[in-house]
Amino acid sequence: QVQLVESGGGLMQPGGSVRLSCSASGIMLRMYDMAWFRQAPGKQRELVANIASYEMIKYVNSENVEGRFTISRDNAKNTVYLEINSLKLEDTAVYYCNAVHISGQNTYWGQGTQVTVSS
Repeated sequence: QVQLVESGGGLMQPGGSVRLSCSASGIMLRMYDMAWFRQAPGKQRELVANIASYEMIKYVNSENVEGRFTISRDNAKNTVYLEINSLKLEDTAVYYCNAVHISGQNTYWGQGTQVTVSS
C-alpha cells in the first residue's frame, strides 16, 4: 500500500520558518518526480514547487512565494521537504505532497498538513 504522509505543519508566527516533510512508504521516491501543492480556504489548489527524481531540476512557483520556499529531497530517506521562510499570513493553507512516477503512469497524494500563520 502506497502512502505519502506529510508532517511539520501547525500554528506559526509571521516571519518565522517551517520545514514540512513528506515521507513515502510502498514506493521508492527516487523513481518519482515530487511536488508540493497548497490549498488556501476558498481557493484552488496551486503548485508551490516541484523537484525531479534525481534532483537535477527544481522549480518553485516564484509568482506566489517570492524566493522564500525551498524544495529538497533525500531519496535515501524516501522523504521530500519544503522549507518556508519569512512566513506570511497568506501562506496559511493545507500543504499537500504529490508523487508522479517518472513514466507518468502513477500519481499519489498525501492527506495534507495544515499550516496556519497567525499573530
